[in-house]
Amino acid sequence: RRVVEISEEGRAPKNDPAIFALAICAKVGDLATRRAAYAAVGKVCRTGTHLMHFAAYAEAFGGWGRGLRTAVATWYGARPASALAYQLVKYQARDGWSNRDLLRLSHAVAPSDEHNRLYRWATHGDLAEPVPASLAIVEAFERAKETRSAREIAELIVRHDLPREGVPTAWLKERAVWEALLAKMPLGATIRNLGTMTRVGLVEPMSSAEATIVERLRDADALRRARVHPIAVLAALLTYRSGRGARGK
Repeated sequence: RRVVEISEEGRAPKNDPAIFALAICAKVGDLATRRAAYAAVGKVCRTGTHLMHFAAYAEAFGGWGRGLRTAVATWYGARPASALAYQLVKYQARDGWSNRDLLRLSHAVAPSDEHNRLYRWATHGDLAEPVPASLAIVEAFERAKETRSAREIAELIVRHDLPREGVPTAWLKERAVWEALLAKMPLGATIRNLGTMTRVGLVEPMSSAEATIVERLRDADALRRARVHPIAVLAALLTYRSGRGARGK
């Protein structure tokens, strides 16, 4: 319960320690603790990255038992198809794990035809036609791989809310692409990408992008909803002020 409380309220600078503690509870706790931990996976692991972290931590404490398989399968099946499509596009692989790995190891059974299409795309790369509106972001992701201009990429971003992770790396040097991404960029991602958006020329003194970012950073309610920890803001400030990250140029 404490793990869930700290994670949901955003009371730690990072969510990873909560995920690690939950994995310990799930694998080495008593029966009641293990059941409670697996039931809480969806509350603590809110993104695909979180789920892959959890799988890596849990496997370190033991194999893929029924509890872990059920928890992972439930994570995928409990999300509406449109929300899951976004997760699959944005968080494709982390920590040596992929959605393909987790879906196969958990023996996930799709609760709907749309979920079945997503599972098949994640495991086999096949998105059957015609593509329903709820899965349009996956189609946009595939189209982005073949796109030949920044303008077309920007249009896909605007039309389908394609996240940065769904944009081919070659286009992440283009100002127009970042301008399209900024329109609906989550607060945490906005803070993390300040340096890049400045480097490509989008964030300049008195620019509309600067005004948008400043307005977001001053919205206390939005910061709380996004679980942006004060330490994360301080780290971003110091990094941006220095003009480079610890591993950057």
